[in-house]
Order: sequence, then C-alpha cells, then structure tokens
Amino acid sequence: MTSSNTDVPSVRALLEQDPDALVVDVRTPAEYESSHIDGSVNLPLGQADPHLEHLAAGARGPMVLVCQAGPRAEQFRDRLAGAGFADASVMTGGMNAWEADGAPVVRGKERWALERQVRLVAGSIVLVSVLLSLVWQPAVWVAAFIGAGLTFAAVTNTCGMAMALSKLPYNQPRNAVDVEASVARLTTADGSSRR
Repeated sequence: MTSSNTDVPSVRALLEQDPDALVVDVRTPAEYESSHIDGSVNLPLGQADPHLEHLAAGARGPMVLVCQAGPRAEQFRDRLAGAGFADASVMTGGMNAWEADGAPVVRGKERWALERQVRLVAGSIVLVSVLLSLVWQPAVWVAAFIGAGLTFAAVTNTCGMAMALSKLPYNQPRNAVDVEASVARLTTADGSSRR
C-alpha cells in the first residue's frame, strides 16, 4: 500500500483477509467512542504530532487512516509522510462512508461528529449576527468574520473552530485515550519497521 485513498469495500476486504491490519482512527476520543471500526486504534490528530517520528520509524505495517469524512485523515497522512512514512492510505469518505455502506461498527455513547458541531456553531453565529444587524448594523461583521474563517478552513483544510470545539468537555470521553498505548499498538516492540 502506498500513500493513496482507498474505498470502503477495499478496506472491508483487507480486514477480512487480515484482521490485524492497522486501521488508525484520527478523530477525537469522543467521536471514536461514539462509533468506530472494530479493531481500529484511536490516535487523535490533535495529539499525534509528538509521536510521528517514532510511528514512522517503527510502524508494523501499512495503515488505513480514518476520520469522519476524510480531511483529518488526509492531514494525518501528510504529517506521517513528512516524518518519513509513506505507506498510509486514507479511507475515502471516512466513517460517514463506512456506515453508509452498512459496514459493522462498535457503538458507544452517541455524540455529534465534530464537523456537525462546527456547522451548528458557525450557522448559529451567522444567523444571530444577521438578525442582530437588523437593529445594530455593525453585527454583520461577525457574520463576515465567520464566513472568512470557514473560507480559510476550506482553503487550508484546517479548522480553528473544530480545534476549539474538540477541547470542550462534551468532546472528551470519560476515559481519555492513552496516546502512548495507541502508538505502541501501531509499532513493533523493538521500534524497527516491517516495511
């Protein structure tokens, strides 16, 4: 496997052939707790950077990267490639596509996906700002600021609002992810790569 995208049927076939295939879910711990692919390892994008070199040097095989829709997994793939690991593939459409395909998931406490939370917060701020601007004209600039932020998020494939929302207590599960344990599950015991 090389740095590329792969579809849900291909990932399902891979997992049937090799139940120990490395599926890395880069969503927040709360999103992962809500629903995830059985056997996947949660390594949140926001907590992975300090471990990239170790992961790149000692990964025990090719990885399939998963997030809710795809962009965070692509960011993680790019960061891994920058650290020297090019044997990662992003599952096209993420968990949205996985669940739409009827693939099995492990379910926990239901939470809104981070992308849905961003749409709710951004949309609410814009709506309130526009309505408020009917009586106080300068409020329209708040809506413009949110629009500019969303445009910047699309162009750079990053989202400051999502990063901020991921820190809220709602997005933290009862048992926080042990990033060290996740990295250990993805690497060989001696740190040498199978590649």
